Amino acid sequence: MVIARLKTYLGELLLQKGLITKEQIESVLRQQAESGAPFGQVAVGLGYVEEEAMLMTLAEQLQLSYVDLSSFEFDSQLVLSLRESHARRYGAIVLEDRGIDFLVGMKDPMDIFASDELERLLQRPITPAVVNATELLNTLDLVYRRTDEIASFAEELDDELTDGQFDLAAMALGADDSEAPVVKLLQSIFEDAVQVRASDIHIEPDENVLRIRQRIDGLLQEQVMKEKRIASALVLRLKLLSSLDISEKRLPQDGRFSVLVKGRKLDVRLSTMPIANGESVVMRLLDQTAGVTDLDDVGMPKEMLSRFRRLIQMPHGLILVTGPTGSGKTTTLYGALRELNVVDKKIISVEDPVEYKLQRINQVQVNDKIELDFARVLRSALRQDPDILMVGEIRDSETADIALRAAMTGHLVLSTLHTNDALASAMRLVDMGVEGFLAATALRALVAQRLVRKLCDTCKQEHSLEDGDRIWVQRLLNDDSNNIRFHRAVGCHRCNMTGYRGRVGVFELLVMNQELGDALRKGDSSEFIRVAQRTPGYVPLVKSAIDFASRGVTSLEEVQRVSEQVDDSADFIVPTRESSLQRMSS
Repeated sequence: MVIARLKTYLGELLLQKGLITKEQIESVLRQQAESGAPFGQVAVGLGYVEEEAMLMTLAEQLQLSYVDLSSFEFDSQLVLSLRESHARRYGAIVLEDRGIDFLVGMKDPMDIFASDELERLLQRPITPAVVNATELLNTLDLVYRRTDEIASFAEELDDELTDGQFDLAAMALGADDSEAPVVKLLQSIFEDAVQVRASDIHIEPDENVLRIRQRIDGLLQEQVMKEKRIASALVLRLKLLSSLDISEKRLPQDGRFSVLVKGRKLDVRLSTMPIANGESVVMRLLDQTAGVTDLDDVGMPKEMLSRFRRLIQMPHGLILVTGPTGSGKTTTLYGALRELNVVDKKIISVEDPVEYKLQRINQVQVNDKIELDFARVLRSALRQDPDILMVGEIRDSETADIALRAAMTGHLVLSTLHTNDALASAMRLVDMGVEGFLAATALRALVAQRLVRKLCDTCKQEHSLEDGDRIWVQRLLNDDSNNIRFHRAVGCHRCNMTGYRGRVGVFELLVMNQELGDALRKGDSSEFIRVAQRTPGYVPLVKSAIDFASRGVTSLEEVQRVSEQVDDSADFIVPTRESSLQRMSS
């Protein structure tokens, strides 16, 4: 058969290039006979050949082009000339209009039926190109947004409300009509959010419009719809999914439900709030399929990560992770718990709410309505013979006191605190009413973190700094060098024209020592800061951020955003761009 001959030839080409051995080819052929999968797929699956090398060799065999979709600059209008349903069905994406034909990236360029159908749909000959199948699916998710679909379902739901066909009673009884406009609209909203990696969805009725906003990489993006009155139907549906009181519109409510989106289980935390124009709904999306982030992936530099791992293996003491809301503190703590979660350790976590369910860990969710607060749970938890305690947040002096005393009596305690940096965290405990000697004795380390947006690898560009920015960087690093290269955000289809794609944590780690403990006992914040700044291994947040910028991971604008959040009360004052300009002019 032709296909078999081509597969053998692919193996021969790989052999000629020194990418595979004869023994490995025989192993692939045996595996292929059992599975029926393509030769290249089996070879990659067995780990004999890197996928990119295999695809480039396949392109050479078929005398076709290989296109790296991760760096290809798309024409969005050209891509949309092929409907999404057809693109996904045939595993194809239109790359170039070459006048006499289209260059089309295909998951399987040898699929003759798909090629014929694509030519019929595009009404022009096509030339297939070899592309990575995973990259193809990711690209389709980015290019084919659900905005038009959402607008269409919103209009359909509005028409249903106009005609009086909206069955409130059926919805209240729990009828699940997957064809109902409100159901299809919500499903499209969730699918769009997943495609653009949104962490939150906001549904906000305004005076004359409905705003649906998504938080992507920390910033909100919105879609405005004129069908304002559909908001009540959306809120009703979401309340039913969350088992909330549908008749209560005067008070805030919190709930939770799960939804399956594109084969991924999303855990949705929902909060309603009465506002002037109805009810505002905010949904936090937690991808349970992705699971807990490993510590290797949170963004800590290798040397700092090594020190942090040694700290969490200590038998007792308090480790505080600090930062504002949304800075990734919980992600870091979950990563630590994942490593500490072994059979011979009893771990109890006290959270509000429980975000990810972890096996073998006893997770308790606080409930203020029944007076089940952090302090009460902690007192009970200590009678459960734990080795490790994780406290979601230290909110008051009572919780802080219990956590510190637990850390002094043979327990490792991990917790979070809302402060701007590590230096402020220790003194914050004292300000909360904790005795200085207790904090100094129990505290082992302080971690502060922020999330910065990562530059899109596809479109970022190197650029020269303006004089003010250059001097600001030099003052920050105490370096007069002009050799540091920075990149700026540009914008492309892959990053939704923002110039950024994803976020990474920047950290500072302060390990307690005798000098720091003495300053903390005396409650002397100035002395504590001075000692901290000369502590070996301590690097301020802003300097960690600028290291990422110098390596092209993020932009100088993101570094400056972090610098604005740092506590200016410290002796380490981050120079502002304005002060740098003034210095230059003087």
